[in-house]
Amino acid sequence: MNERVYNSGIERLRSPERTERLEVERVVDLCLSTSKIDSVLDIGTGSGLFAEAFYKRNIAVTGIDSNQEMIAAAKDYLPNCQFKLASAESLPFEEDSFDMVFMGLVLHEVDDFEKVLKEIERIAVKQAAILEWNYEVQEYGPPLEHRLKPEFIEQLSKNAGFTSFSIVPLANLSLYLLVK
Repeated sequence: MNERVYNSGIERLRSPERTERLEVERVVDLCLSTSKIDSVLDIGTGSGLFAEAFYKRNIAVTGIDSNQEMIAAAKDYLPNCQFKLASAESLPFEEDSFDMVFMGLVLHEVDDFEKVLKEIERIAVKQAAILEWNYEVQEYGPPLEHRLKPEFIEQLSKNAGFTSFSIVPLANLSLYLLVK
C-alpha cells in the first residue's frame, strides 16, 4: 500500500475545519479566473468536495479516483455528475476532453509524477490547476518528505508541455496554475 495515499475516513474529507483550510470557494474562483471553463475533470475527487463547488458554478464535472469507496461517496453527493474508477497515470479520456483538469491534494500521492502531468496536458484543452500542500512542516497534512517542492512541480509542468506556470499562495496550501 502506498503510504502517501490518503486512507482516513470519507467523513473527514468534508469536515468544516478541513473545508475551511482548503479554501474551496477561493480555489474554485482562482481556477475559473483565467478563462471560460465549461468542463472540468477532477482527478482524485475523493468525496467530490471540489467537484461539487465546480458543479455549483454550472460547470460539467467528471471525477476520477482510484478508490471505489470514494467514487461511491462522490456519486452520493453529486448524482448528476460522472465519476469513474481510474488512476491519474492512465486517464480514460481522449485528447482535449476537458477545458480544465483539477487535482486537489493528490499529486504528492501518485507513483509517476511525469506521466501524470503528461496525461493532464493531453486531456486538458486550456489549463490545469494543482492544489498542493506547501513544502513546509505543518501540523496537518502529510509529512515533509511526501510534499513536493514548487520548483519540482514547475519543472514537471514544463516537461509536460505547459507554456505558462504560476503559483498562487493560499493560507495553508499552494495553487499551481498551468496553461497550455
